[in-house]
Amino acid sequence: MAAEPGPAPDRAADTTAARPADTPATTTGVPADGTGAGAGTSAGAGAGTGTGETVAETPAAPPVPRGFAGWRGRRPFWGGLLVVLAGAEILFTEKAPMRMVIRIGMLGLAGYIVPALMVLCGLLLIFHPVQRVFYSVLAALATLGTWVTSNLGGFFIGLLLGLIGSSLAFGWLPDQPRRRRVLRREAKREATPA
Repeated sequence: MAAEPGPAPDRAADTTAARPADTPATTTGVPADGTGAGAGTSAGAGAGTGTGETVAETPAAPPVPRGFAGWRGRRPFWGGLLVVLAGAEILFTEKAPMRMVIRIGMLGLAGYIVPALMVLCGLLLIFHPVQRVFYSVLAALATLGTWVTSNLGGFFIGLLLGLIGSSLAFGWLPDQPRRRRVLRREAKREATPA
């Protein structure tokens, strides 16, 4: 009788293939898939210890910014802020006490709905960055819609702010490596005595 083959290896649990080459596979000797087997240990590790420690020391991770800077770094903050400012500026031009106010749409209703949608998309970009692609595309379309509904896009100012902000939010990616300028600033701060 033939032996039953074992279960197929779980490729989703093995994250070592998706990790960049300069990042170590393990930090404490426990494999990335969490099995706890000795597969992640090096050949030079002590066989009698049973702790599974790796021989090579891993470099310390750069410090993660805390507070507002850390919160801002985990979301497309500047793009969302520009979209909010663009929507607010366009809404302001709807109520501006000017003689030259252009309104196109159903009794000016679209002139209020489209910029309000821009403000909502900007706030969602800031506070719910998981769906940033959808919100940024929707903000770009709403921004282009203000050209015909809301005083030529808030007299071009809101139109430009909205397009720049939605483009920044669309291009933002999470978990980017730290920029050289930030790393130099942190190294300089650590080098100077307090």
